[in-house]
Amino acid sequence: MNNNRNILITNDDGIMAKGLHALIEMARPYGKITVVAPKEPQSGMSNAVTLNSPLRLFEYKQEEGVIYFVCTGAPVDCVKIGMSQLFQNDLPNLLLSGINHGSNASAAVLYSGTLGAAAEGVLYGIPSIGFSLTTPHNPDADFTASIFYGRMILEHYFKFPPSPDVYLNINIPEIPINKIQGIRIARQGKGAWIKEFEKRIDPHGKSYYWLTGDFRNDEPSASDTDTNLLDRGYITIVPHQVDSTHYPELERLKKIWIFN
Repeated sequence: MNNNRNILITNDDGIMAKGLHALIEMARPYGKITVVAPKEPQSGMSNAVTLNSPLRLFEYKQEEGVIYFVCTGAPVDCVKIGMSQLFQNDLPNLLLSGINHGSNASAAVLYSGTLGAAAEGVLYGIPSIGFSLTTPHNPDADFTASIFYGRMILEHYFKFPPSPDVYLNINIPEIPINKIQGIRIARQGKGAWIKEFEKRIDPHGKSYYWLTGDFRNDEPSASDTDTNLLDRGYITIVPHQVDSTHYPELERLKKIWIFN
């Protein structure tokens, strides 16, 4: 086992999140850990960066094998400031993001700060993985299965690393460890949120809107999507890339859209 790796860990639920500390526990056997986590929860920030206010970075605490820093920005800010201030001469060997309190399957990848940080890691040329637990944002969720199976996945990752431009999106169902059916390589399921905002009235009689929403699964019978495999009790691993070009459509349009 290589204990000489430098591992950068971040999340989008903030420095106090239980999932962050579960991820640290998962990664402890594999190297020296530097944590750069948001000061406050930053869910739904995707690839957002802070442009109009100063960022602050301060050391939070140290323990054996782990040093903690807190950043006042979003998850991508945490990666960027970590790279520029803490890893100027020697980039991390691995970036881990999570463990998110909530599923990041299907269309959630578009909004996820957890995966935004993982994508940012790939831009720096760092192998990157995002972990999520399908808990409905329970702050005291059980991460026992996440740590156990996460280490199993990391062992495979080190032996057979993905392509350099790929980051992994790993989702773990929130069920007891003895109910996990296994691990499956999956594709991103098609779906979307509907009825997203609930109209409410405040004490002053003025209307406001609260983000809620119901998820619509557009492939309920598919056997290889993250959404459906998670529902069946499997851990899912979906490989993603930053390049979102649709190459078949690129070639089709080249042939029919002719500009003089």
